[in-house]
Amino acid sequence: MTFQQLTYVVEISKCGSINKAAHKLFLSQSGISTAVRELEEELGIQFFVRSNRGVEFTPEGKEFLSYAVSLLEQKQRIESLYGEARNTAAPVRFSVSTQRYPFSEDAFLRMLQNTEENRYCFSAKEAGMDAVIDDVYDHRADIGVIFLTELTERIIRRLLDARELEFHEVASVAPCVYVRKDHPLAGLSTVSESDLAGYPYVSFEHDQGVAADFSEEYQMVSLKKPARCISVNNRSTMMNVLARTDAFTTGSGLLVENITSQSVVTIPLSGKTCIRLGWIVPKNSKLSPLVEQFVSYLQQSVAESIRFTESLHQSLSKSCSDAQT
Repeated sequence: MTFQQLTYVVEISKCGSINKAAHKLFLSQSGISTAVRELEEELGIQFFVRSNRGVEFTPEGKEFLSYAVSLLEQKQRIESLYGEARNTAAPVRFSVSTQRYPFSEDAFLRMLQNTEENRYCFSAKEAGMDAVIDDVYDHRADIGVIFLTELTERIIRRLLDARELEFHEVASVAPCVYVRKDHPLAGLSTVSESDLAGYPYVSFEHDQGVAADFSEEYQMVSLKKPARCISVNNRSTMMNVLARTDAFTTGSGLLVENITSQSVVTIPLSGKTCIRLGWIVPKNSKLSPLVEQFVSYLQQSVAESIRFTESLHQSLSKSCSDAQT
C-alpha cells in the first residue's frame, strides 16, 4: 500500500468516477485502475462498484476511505511542518498531561507568561490518571502530574515500574471534601464519612474497566456504591455542580486564588491518610530545561495553594465559631 494508491482512491471518491479522477491527476485511466485493483487485491476488499453513472463505494470502501483521508491529511501536515522547519528554526516544544488540578493549570500559565522563546508549541492536557500515565509512557507528554495515596500507591507504583516511569513527590496534603460555600456541612472544621451520608457524590467519569485506583477522587469505603451519584468529564462542570447543588466530591482540597471558583470551599476529612502530589517522567531521563522550569512553577503553585487553602480553612472555622457565639 502506498500514499499514491490512497490518493487515487480518495480522488475517485471526490470526482465520482475513475475517468474524472484520472483527468484531474493528469494520469491515464488504465494506470489508476490498475493501481486501485492491486490495492484491492492486497487488502482483500472491493472499494467501489462501477456503473455507467460512475462509481459507488461499498461499505468496506467507505470505511477504508475514512482511514485513507486521515492518513493523507497527516502526511500533508508532516510535510508542511518539516518543510517550514528547513527554512526556519523549529519551535521549542513542551507538553504536560495532568489530572484535573488547578495548581497544574496555574503552573502552565506561569510558563506561558514567563517564556522567552520566540517560537514555541506548548500544550496542556487534563485527563484521568491512567491516561496521564499512558501519555508520559507513549511520549505524548514530557511530564505528568498525578497523586498517590496509601490505598493506591502499591498498584500505581507497580504500573509505573513496569513502564519505566518514576514518581517525584511535590507535597503531602490531607484529603478534603469540596462543597458549595453555603452547604450544610460548610460550617464544620472537619468532616467524617458519616457526615457525608445522604449527600450526592460527584466524580469524574473514567473508561469502563479502569480500576478505582486510578480515580481522580480520594477513595473511601462509603463511596464504593453511593446512593446518589453524578458523573462529569471536565473541571468546569464539576465546579458548577458543586457550586449549585448539595453534591460533594473528594480530593486534595487545594484551591488556587484567581482560578478556583469562590463559590466552592473545601473541608478536611478526619481520620484519613495523606494525599501525595507529584510528577512523573521516564526513569533515568535527563530533564529538559522546559520540564525543569515547569517543575519549579508546579512547586511554587502547590506551595501557594497550600497556604491559600489553609487560610480559607482558618477563616471558615473562625466564621463558624463567631456565628455560634
